[in-house]
Amino acid sequence: MNLDKIVLSGLLSMAAVAFPAQGTPLLQADPPKSCKACDEWNGKQQPFQVFGNTYYVGVAGLSSVLIASDTGHVLLDGGLPQSASPIAENIRALGFRIEDIRLIVNSHAHFDHAGGIAALQRASGAVVAASASGARALEQGAPTPDDPQQGFGRESTGFPPVNAVRVVSDGETLRVEDLAITAHLTPGHTPGSTTWTWRSCEETRCLDIVYADSLNPVSAPGFEYTRSPGVVDAFRRSIATVESLPCDVLLTVHPELSDLSGKLQRRTAAANENPFIHSQACRVYAAAAARSLDRRLEEEQ
Repeated sequence: MNLDKIVLSGLLSMAAVAFPAQGTPLLQADPPKSCKACDEWNGKQQPFQVFGNTYYVGVAGLSSVLIASDTGHVLLDGGLPQSASPIAENIRALGFRIEDIRLIVNSHAHFDHAGGIAALQRASGAVVAASASGARALEQGAPTPDDPQQGFGRESTGFPPVNAVRVVSDGETLRVEDLAITAHLTPGHTPGSTTWTWRSCEETRCLDIVYADSLNPVSAPGFEYTRSPGVVDAFRRSIATVESLPCDVLLTVHPELSDLSGKLQRRTAAANENPFIHSQACRVYAAAAARSLDRRLEEEQ
């Protein structure tokens, strides 16, 4: 028997005791983050079903995904600090309860994807899980020193710290009753970047869902990838990992990277089709990432 699964199960049970389901929990949001794109990112987005028990519950420019079940839910990412309340409202609008979220996982620990996690953890009592590097960043509320964007400074990059983050390893599967979600470490954008995969079913049809982390080689001024060959090598391995994943549906941490709004519009126009189902989507995403990394390296020459 997997000891990690036993430990996670115990933590989840403790969380359920600490936050009994007695009415709607009060979500106490943290102070909002100010940035150039924050208002646009945090625009209103109606929640919707992607496929099976997978739902988009994020805001307009920052993804948050709910995997739902009758025995507890998994939430991926929390957007900005000010995204926590819209995410909670979207979850409730779909008929689910915040206090039934038993596990929250993070793609990477930047303020635009981890900023709302602390508030959502408090409201739900869920266990939060991330990679080892991601867990360090979440608990300190700021990127780690080896993050390419750390040079922007804590005032710009900081976010509400998250308590007691559970560390996951590459290829590890976490379970919430019948739900199973697997971590794939994809470092590059951050040292702790993680792509998550699971399966969702509609009747007898089951699909592989990929929540791909950013593969964007962006950095603070002064950081050069050409001076960090180990980072570049890891980045290329991460791109190859995403390319090779079983992938029927691709979701990305910034929804425009997988054309979420376009796919939703096309599905609305043709209800008998689901444009989210695209068996080559991960390969297309990985190929674009490889080109972006090559351009960045050329620019540094």
